[in-house]
Amino acid sequence: MRLLPDFNAAETTASDGSPPAVAPAPVNGSAPSAARPGRTWVPIRSLGPRHRERIAVHLVGLDERSRYLRFGYAANDAQIRRYVDTLDFEHDEVFGIFNRRLDLIAMAHLAYRQADSTRGRSASAEFGVSVVPHARRRGFGRRLFEHAMLHARNRGVVSIFIHALSENTAMLKIARDAGATVHREGSESEAWLALPPDSIGSHLDQFLGERAAELDYRLKHHAHHMENLFKRSEKA
Repeated sequence: MRLLPDFNAAETTASDGSPPAVAPAPVNGSAPSAARPGRTWVPIRSLGPRHRERIAVHLVGLDERSRYLRFGYAANDAQIRRYVDTLDFEHDEVFGIFNRRLDLIAMAHLAYRQADSTRGRSASAEFGVSVVPHARRRGFGRRLFEHAMLHARNRGVVSIFIHALSENTAMLKIARDAGATVHREGSESEAWLALPPDSIGSHLDQFLGERAAELDYRLKHHAHHMENLFKRSEKA
């Protein structure tokens, strides 16, 4: 599945169907950590079928330029909602960052592609991300990519890639900074990054991150609920 739904675009692959040579991720045994000194922790929550409407609201709320960079064309509301309706939460993973009002301000879709021995293709995952304009320049796209790297390697995925418009320099920079090799084909580019194998540490990082993000969400939900009760009592 391509997260840029341009099905006429040619993939940058070798003649045998395998992906191009990819640069390895950092060999310290783990993906870049959000807990790195000097960096504020960002709660990233896994999303499921019950979040479809929140995802749709987030994507429909993007401006025309943001839609163009995310989907490869200026997708209209109907096209976005069809994309949301086809999200396969059983096979893929979707992650989100919520603000204190529980608005989904950033989200990522990690689409898994199974290995194909007949084509000499290893298991890989495609990454796509969107951030609302007012929440940009906070590093959310980078954090979501690091989060996706961690989840992908813990599922035994060998490489992660991004298919993006060549003019989407912000997304390609995130990939390059992580060590990805970028291949440009005219107006489109693909960035490939080899992932290290999973480890006890990587699984522990994922477990702790998920628990902390869930607690953060519940606290925000409670605070939001109490705020709404207070507002209603004032109007009574």
